[in-house]
Amino acid sequence: MEGKQRLPHWMKTPIPGGEKYTQVKTLIQQHKLNTICTSGNCPNRAECWSAGTASFMILGNKCTRNCRFCDVPNMIPDEPDWNEPKRLAQTIKTLGLKHCVITSVARDDMPDGGAAFWAETIQVLKAENPGITLEVLIPDFDASPADVQKVIDARPEVISHNLETVRRLTPKVRDRARYSRSLAVLKQVAASGVVAKSGIMLGLGETRDEVLQAMDDLREVGCKVMTLGQYLSPSEHHLKIEEFIKPDVFKFYKEEGLKKGFSFVESTPLVRSSYHAELHVNA
Repeated sequence: MEGKQRLPHWMKTPIPGGEKYTQVKTLIQQHKLNTICTSGNCPNRAECWSAGTASFMILGNKCTRNCRFCDVPNMIPDEPDWNEPKRLAQTIKTLGLKHCVITSVARDDMPDGGAAFWAETIQVLKAENPGITLEVLIPDFDASPADVQKVIDARPEVISHNLETVRRLTPKVRDRARYSRSLAVLKQVAASGVVAKSGIMLGLGETRDEVLQAMDDLREVGCKVMTLGQYLSPSEHHLKIEEFIKPDVFKFYKEEGLKKGFSFVESTPLVRSSYHAELHVNA
């Protein structure tokens, strides 16, 4: 059974705990917020929450897409909660965060995919927390230039959109999304002067040449930051892990990515999109 697959020693992480971890967890529950840390079962949750950081997820916890790697439930979403940005801003203020990562479910049920809500959230967070820097990890908005521009115009410091996998595996791994569509989103972001960032998961059956080609594709559209991490199957009902990629291979990809001109390449088995995100505003 895939869910029982034994992890190699380099994938083991500490048990969450500590005063700061408890504070973050409590505030998230009190303010009825969602985080991709829990919805995505991130292996770095202990490290990040203990340091007082978290990646918040807006627009609910029900997704209109059914990607085969993701544990966020595919359900009809609730109506957008337009008070959510204020609650999130207060949580960030209480935690004293200087940098914050925001992501969301896909909201194909909304006319603009939730782009206006995204813009409102960014503006409220910046107004309530002067000096804060933001990374926003956005869906593709069906690559609608007008909708992507709404997020760009709100001026977060980093806009991230993940390829998730190599071109060949995209139809197998992602629902509705297209490899070329994601590149178009990143190209528009990079052309605006905002830092463009993307990431892929390894261990889904990709080849080394395909990973290097994905790097080239990202650099061609102006992407400056890339993350690479090990895919972990959330359950036996999701895509299975084809291979546990060894740490030295991740090191190789980091070295190659830097040679290709990325400003930052985060590449270890435990890396997820928001890992060391506070550094990427400098890209």
